[in-house]
Amino acid sequence: KYILGQHRPEDFISTNLVIKNPAVPNNSQYLEIALKHQVPVETDVGIFFELCSALIIGVTGTRGKSTTATLIAEFLKQKYKVALAGNIRQSVLLELPKINKETLVVLELSSWQLEGLVRHKKSPAMAVITNIMPDHLNRYKTMEEYIEAKKIIFKFQHKKDWLILNEEDSVVKNFSQEAKSQVFFFNKRQVNQPSPQLLGEHNISNLAAALKVAELFKISEKKIQKALKNFKGLEGRLELIAEIKGVKYINDTCATIPEATIAAINTLSNQSAFNPVILIAGGADKNLDFSRLSQTIKQKVKSLILLEGTATDKLEKSIKSQTNMEIKKTDKMEEAVKLAAKEAKPGDIVLLSPACASFG
Repeated sequence: KYILGQHRPEDFISTNLVIKNPAVPNNSQYLEIALKHQVPVETDVGIFFELCSALIIGVTGTRGKSTTATLIAEFLKQKYKVALAGNIRQSVLLELPKINKETLVVLELSSWQLEGLVRHKKSPAMAVITNIMPDHLNRYKTMEEYIEAKKIIFKFQHKKDWLILNEEDSVVKNFSQEAKSQVFFFNKRQVNQPSPQLLGEHNISNLAAALKVAELFKISEKKIQKALKNFKGLEGRLELIAEIKGVKYINDTCATIPEATIAAINTLSNQSAFNPVILIAGGADKNLDFSRLSQTIKQKVKSLILLEGTATDKLEKSIKSQTNMEIKKTDKMEEAVKLAAKEAKPGDIVLLSPACASFG
């Protein structure tokens, strides 16, 4: 029997198990009903950790999780049987039947997914943390609370487990003081030859993290180079969609915090002698600060189009406090692209990089 389109209190009482989607907050009234009636509340990741017999490599961080997890999987595939799943839009439970003790499992884990491991007191045998920046402050009361959720990835590790930390991120680096496991650091200086598909400083850092994992699993330099040569980059991350009449259209829709959009603008501006970027941004609010992004837009963006959403007025106000540049607004993606195309000249770049959650 399926009950669709609604939540009924009785469904959380007369049931054996409630499986919580990661996006559902822990203080949901429905979860409270379940817990009050001693109904166990689970997550798919929690169930997976209980049933998985293979070694798990967990990747978390504010930015770069998907790219880092994918690169790790590509490197390890050169020598081992690998399963890649998690927050990367691949269900962990669908992967479970394909996994045996010989498999290496690479999981991208969001802070919300990590919260599902507390009940089980489990962390991955190898944990990788890319960086920590302000995010999801509409869900977490404070930045400290968000950081605590991220720390679950190593909280339940054992002495022989591995923790791989970004030496260039002060918050992440300090996690080493709390770790029970073996700690290894990575930094951008360790990368000799970045892949042409990995634009930007942030991606060199992601590559450095993946290379550290490859080193620990003794993947040869030759095999690493082979994997990098075949790596195509990820959808929605500085992804070149088309070049039309000398104008490049780049999809960076996974940039859902201001810092990610700043990184995208800086990467694309640095490749040109002029300001070629026409930016499409805006969306749902996560209670983040747009002042640094507004400064970057003032200095490096030629033209701005905002998509409507709960964060857009806040972003617009912040930009107007820095510059009197004209801002066009629309609630339709198609219209936003048409407005951008109309303004664009050969050599320009139309960049979709929301800087906000993009539920629309």
